[in-house]
This record gives sequence, structure tokens and C-alpha cells, in this order.
Amino acid sequence: MKRHTIFALGEIYHICNKSISNYEIFRKEEFSQRFLNICAYYSQGRKSKYSDFLRKEKIYNYVNLLQIADSQYKCLSYCIMPDHYHLLIQASLNIAISTYIGKVENSYTRFYNLSNNRKGPLWQSSFRCTRIASNEQLLHVIRYIHLNPVTNSLISNPQDWKYSSHSLYLKQEILNSLKLVSIKSVGKFEKFVLDNQDYQKRLRVMKSALRDY
Repeated sequence: MKRHTIFALGEIYHICNKSISNYEIFRKEEFSQRFLNICAYYSQGRKSKYSDFLRKEKIYNYVNLLQIADSQYKCLSYCIMPDHYHLLIQASLNIAISTYIGKVENSYTRFYNLSNNRKGPLWQSSFRCTRIASNEQLLHVIRYIHLNPVTNSLISNPQDWKYSSHSLYLKQEILNSLKLVSIKSVGKFEKFVLDNQDYQKRLRVMKSALRDY
């Protein structure tokens, strides 16, 4: 990812990054929640560090990552896996991608290193970023993100993964609030996701097998 790549106003991007050496940096629930808190905090364009904010206020409250008030980066979907994360984001301002993601990753790295008495980098490389070009691609990426825990054989049903936006999509009032998501029925959205889970899992197995040759 180029350092000064810009979020074009109104465009949607799939962003992801993985831990160094595939280490399970989100192995504890408190770690996953901390990452989501950091994402929510910096999405509001705050200048002060999240850790400094907590020292003063003790706690940071928000409803959920899909419904952040005054957000400069609207999150449409997310999933926190043991060793990586996925974010689907729309920018409300023309802002460098690195401004937001850099703050999020740096803040989490400081927290994780202090919590585990370690030093050094936490991420494999610069984050990957893909622009969403169509409604069809948007739906496909949301489904792909939500099915990640199933694809990796961590659970059998995506709604059982706590640190994913899938369970939020199964609440009608939240689905209605996501104006860019064209499927407006909870039942139809759930079917859309579940109908593809076996295929996505088989595809991952095939890709893994090809890497062995």
C-alpha cells in the first residue's frame, strides 16, 4: 500500500492486515475488543491518543462499529480473526488511508506490546487495500468477511463469531441503517451468506493444497 494513498470521498475499501509470523495477536477477547475500540475511537478523527483518552476518561463507549456518531470512516463490515483483521470502510472525507489505519495499528501495537512485555513490530507488512467497484463486489466482500471464521474452521455458523459484524446484520434496524447494502431482509441476507459457506471453505482447502506443490 502506498504511503499517501487517499480514500476517495464516498468510495468503499476492503482493508486487511496480518500479524508478523502469523502470531495470534487477537487470541484473547480483551485484545479483539481493544482493537475494535481503537477502530471506533480514531474513526471519529480524534487527535489525541486512545491511551491518553483512557487515562483521563477510564472508558470509551460506543454502540457498535457500524454505527459511530460523526464518523469520518464509516465501517460497513468487519471481522477480527486470531492473527488478522478485515475492515470494509467508506470515507466521508478525502483523507490518506495511512492516517486512519496507521493510528489504529500503531495504537494496538503499543497496547499489545505493553500487555505482553514485548518489543518490535506486530504486522507482517503494510495493510492491503482494495477499492470496491460495484454493488455485486460489495456484497461478495461482506459475505467473504463474515465467512472468514467458518472458512478457517473456527466455527460452523458465522453468527457464532463474536468479533464480526455478521450478528449485527441479523438485526433488522441495523441492516436498515446500512444504506449501501442492497439486501434489506435479514432472512435473505443470512441465506445469501450461508449459501456460500461450503463453497468458500472448499475453495480455501483447494488453495492450501496448491501451495503444497
